[in-house]
Amino acid sequence: MGRSMILLFIYSGCILMIFNIVSYLRFYRYLRSLGGMEQTGGLLSLPIFLLILFLIGYFLVALIGDPDIITAGILFGGSIFVFAILRFMQRITAFIQHQEQLKSELSAARQASEAKTVFLSSMSHDIRTPLNAIIGYTELAKRPSLTLPEAKNYLSKIEGSGTQLLALINDLLEMRRIESGRTTLDETPSDLLDIVSQSYDMFAPQMAAKQLRFSLHTETVINRFVLADSTALGRILLNLLSNALKFTPEGGEVSLSLIQTDPGKDQGENGTADYELRVRDTGIGMSPEFAAKIFDPFERERSSTVSGIQGTGLGMAITKFLVDLMKGTIEVDSTPGLGTEFRVRLSFGICSDEELTDLREEKKAQAGDTDLRGKRILLTEDVEINREIASMMLEELGLLVETANNGREAVDKLSSGPAGYFDAVLMDIQMPVMNGYEAARAIRSLPDPVLSSIPIIALTADAFREDQQKAADAGMNDHIAKPIEVSRLREALHRSLCS
Repeated sequence: MGRSMILLFIYSGCILMIFNIVSYLRFYRYLRSLGGMEQTGGLLSLPIFLLILFLIGYFLVALIGDPDIITAGILFGGSIFVFAILRFMQRITAFIQHQEQLKSELSAARQASEAKTVFLSSMSHDIRTPLNAIIGYTELAKRPSLTLPEAKNYLSKIEGSGTQLLALINDLLEMRRIESGRTTLDETPSDLLDIVSQSYDMFAPQMAAKQLRFSLHTETVINRFVLADSTALGRILLNLLSNALKFTPEGGEVSLSLIQTDPGKDQGENGTADYELRVRDTGIGMSPEFAAKIFDPFERERSSTVSGIQGTGLGMAITKFLVDLMKGTIEVDSTPGLGTEFRVRLSFGICSDEELTDLREEKKAQAGDTDLRGKRILLTEDVEINREIASMMLEELGLLVETANNGREAVDKLSSGPAGYFDAVLMDIQMPVMNGYEAARAIRSLPDPVLSSIPIIALTADAFREDQQKAADAGMNDHIAKPIEVSRLREALHRSLCS
């Protein structure tokens, strides 16, 4: 009985020691995987050698030795001790690693916080600058001696400052959407040459006003009709051209190129084509240090050369995100004093014959004459100044306008009048009593089919894609974002009333 107990202790110690060796080997590999162990690799290997010697000793004692119960207990206790030490080492390592991770996260959080603090400080300046112009020129426009040319000049500068302020706000909101993971693509049949030409036409007057030579190159494009998110692509071009305009001094050059990089490929094999967008300028360029982090959020180069140039430091971060979302790449080459070139590489699916027909029909409808004169609109808006502005815009287009102060009033006006009296409803969303979504659903539920099918257009400051989808889900036909642009208002009314 005593001999059996002694062997049980020794063999149990052997099994536990084998387990210890396996555990230490795993622990050793884990430490090596963390890196930085090159100088201590030999020291970490020594315990493996010692543990194997211990194991050999256990077996020799069990097989050819004459141990007593005390020796067996010491050997078994040694295995337990090694087991406990290994567990302790693993716990300590995990604790240290956790602390290092916390330190790293804390450091990253501090850097992000510092970047945002610097950014907000800059934003305070950048927001106040256009506000100062808007308020200042408004005060000047109140002078009794104001002349008509002066008034036009002040209004032009107020408009420019308002546009600049809107761009700042849009960048902030877009970055917030990106950080929350709510930005998605909406790929529809699109004309690449049309998108690029529209961006060129948008910037051409500004380039000319700054005496910049601005050129467009699209000669290599064979497949112009593709499946793409035209809004996202337009935003990329807007950011790149805006940078070129801002950072190129008078007398410089800016070029916009769309190149199809695979014009000889058999497009029938996979139905895709590859393109490269290039925006090149002869502007002030960037330092290598800043060029390396230009796509980081809240980054702006700080030098005397650019100190007076407005910008959020978010445009390039948004551009990079959109390019990544399209599974493309973006690169930048820049030399201080010589200029900058951005290259965006993207692949798009080529439109099928059916998709191409639909796109051409849509473009044909958009190009048609927009005669809205005599159409009667029910404008639903709870803010008096917004009602006044929208009413004047609609009347300038030749429309007859009646108003409602909330959704409930709009439904009552529509349902109490004769069918066909109103041609369309412009509906704000956030209103008291009944909001725009509820009002749209109530209109769609009216028993008279003429009333229930009236075109409803959302006219709202809720400007994102999910807001457009909410409007569509509520039964609205179209969506116009505030602040209102007359051209977009006309296009939306044309789609609803003249198609």
